[in-house]
Amino acid sequence: MFKMTLKLKISCTSILYILLSLAPSVLLGQEGATGDNKDTLVIIHSLSFSGNNITRERIIQREIVFHAGDTLTLPELREQTEQSRKNLVNTSLFNFVTSDISFIEGEPLTADVSFTFIERWYIWPVPIFEFADRNFNEWLKKKDWNRLNYGMFLTWNNFRGRREKVVVYTRFGYDENYNISYQIPYINKKQTLGIGFAGGFSQNHEIAYNSEDNKEVYFKSEEYRPQRKYFGYTELYYRKNIHNFHRVNLGYSDLRVADSVLILNPDFSYGNLNRNQYFTLYYHFRTDYRDFKQYPLNGYYVDFDVVKNGIGVFDDGVNDLYIKTGLRKYNQISGRFYWASGLSGKISPFWSQPYYFLQGLGYGRDYVRGYEYYVIDGQHFAVLKNNLKFELIKMREMTFPFISTEKFNKLFYAFYMNVYADLGYVVDNRNISTNPLANDILTGYGVGLDFVTYYDFVLRLEYSFNKMGESGFFISFMPSI
Repeated sequence: MFKMTLKLKISCTSILYILLSLAPSVLLGQEGATGDNKDTLVIIHSLSFSGNNITRERIIQREIVFHAGDTLTLPELREQTEQSRKNLVNTSLFNFVTSDISFIEGEPLTADVSFTFIERWYIWPVPIFEFADRNFNEWLKKKDWNRLNYGMFLTWNNFRGRREKVVVYTRFGYDENYNISYQIPYINKKQTLGIGFAGGFSQNHEIAYNSEDNKEVYFKSEEYRPQRKYFGYTELYYRKNIHNFHRVNLGYSDLRVADSVLILNPDFSYGNLNRNQYFTLYYHFRTDYRDFKQYPLNGYYVDFDVVKNGIGVFDDGVNDLYIKTGLRKYNQISGRFYWASGLSGKISPFWSQPYYFLQGLGYGRDYVRGYEYYVIDGQHFAVLKNNLKFELIKMREMTFPFISTEKFNKLFYAFYMNVYADLGYVVDNRNISTNPLANDILTGYGVGLDFVTYYDFVLRLEYSFNKMGESGFFISFMPSI
């Protein structure tokens, strides 16, 4: 990681936060054409689909918010057709979805609505070549080519044309992982209930057994695996309408760690035991009104998780509970300017989680930009992220005539410039002396460039500053908010 120290006056930081705080908190489809009378009623005569060579029609109809025989006003018809097209794009089953409304003049006025699809490639036997660190920036700082994982995983999306998903994962190298999962989104006629299963095994040559000065401290052994874990789960999905989703998961974990790890950190596992067996009960809810979930520009998203590790069945003393929630809001300010804000947090009523079960900021997408090199462990945290975007290059399409299959020869892409400011706070009452960034306000800000294209690919290039006067260039592969 290219890293340098930059000293800034507090007043500059304050001005940036004030400016961002004052800011107001993509694909195109065809609408057809007829008169502009908003009171004109239209009867939906028929729905038709083309290009869905694999995807079954009932999977498509599940995302459409009207049916043949419905009567709508002209504005309602156009709005609901576009909403249905966006719903279909957000299934991640198609690269492109276009819609068309053909009006049939007469009394009463009727319309045929058609949807045309370019399906994705669904079977991905993909070689694994990844870094055994929390994020790409952490690996780039070390540049240790021994810390690599390799292998193969097979992902079969839209299995049987029913939006089912099969994953077979085999990863070797620094962190070994072998698992298989199967998701069936709909098992009933109304397509509201689904189920999923998974099981696997992982082991590591090296694990983080503690954190000091907000940096992970590792134990490594070439002779044996200091950590092994067996796991399995079954889950139930419930999706009554388009935007709301529930998941209930019951899982089993068997965590085994080496004596050396427990000597280095007696507070690594529950009871300082080599083996923690426990069941996990997990509930997830989300409501999603984003226009384009891969890289949203308008709408909002809310999620809520409750996780209970240890339910009283051979739990080896495991007793952990936490609640996480997140709220993200996106809207267009004017023209090519957009605003996005995200607030997420975690609370735990238990104050005695050992290190393995304790996780604060610095993992996954829970971090303050500018602190990618740090972990801030704690029982509770909150993060506020703010982005001011400028659409540098609007969503465009590109065709490669030398590629024969339409699943790859046609793509879309867009570029966005960003100015951002994040605010975070972690509560930690156990390891304050070795976790100095906890119990203090964390601020980060910077500028970035986002690249968005098909197959849900997002590349973020950012230059960030933190409150300690540090700055750096960071690379990420998911939306910031």
